Amino acid sequence: MHMKILFLCHGNICRSPMAEFLMKKLLADAGRDDIAVESAALHTDEIGNDLHYGTRNKLREMGIPFSRRAAWLLTAEKAKEYDLLIGMDAYNLADLRRLAYPEDRSKIKSLLSFAGSERPIADPWYTGDFDATWDDILAGCTALLKALPPPEQA
Repeated sequence: MHMKILFLCHGNICRSPMAEFLMKKLLADAGRDDIAVESAALHTDEIGNDLHYGTRNKLREMGIPFSRRAAWLLTAEKAKEYDLLIGMDAYNLADLRRLAYPEDRSKIKSLLSFAGSERPIADPWYTGDFDATWDDILAGCTALLKALPPPEQA
């Protein structure tokens, strides 16, 4: 089985793509090619836009490879394709619960819940603090990697 993870945030230019590219690197470093990772938006504000410059700068600083991309909007139909739908804050989780079909709601998790916290990951679009956002995303993704089923079960 090939597991599919989708990270979500408001506009898909800061937090969710930061998590996407970090998780891809963590999985590659762990030799896990059985898990696909993407990210998407829950609102239309940034659809079609590439990464926020602050996200690009932070990924470069941390040595995380990334590529050009375009923010896209999640639909209930598309959500069915994923095994995990991971939001960054309570607003994302509420949006996901409204959007997803009832049978897909059990896939919805907050990123920091994997690290034992229900604290939100602050949106650097508003805070300007990409370092704090990185720290939280790193903690969440590192814990998520440990929580994933072994390769033969994924």
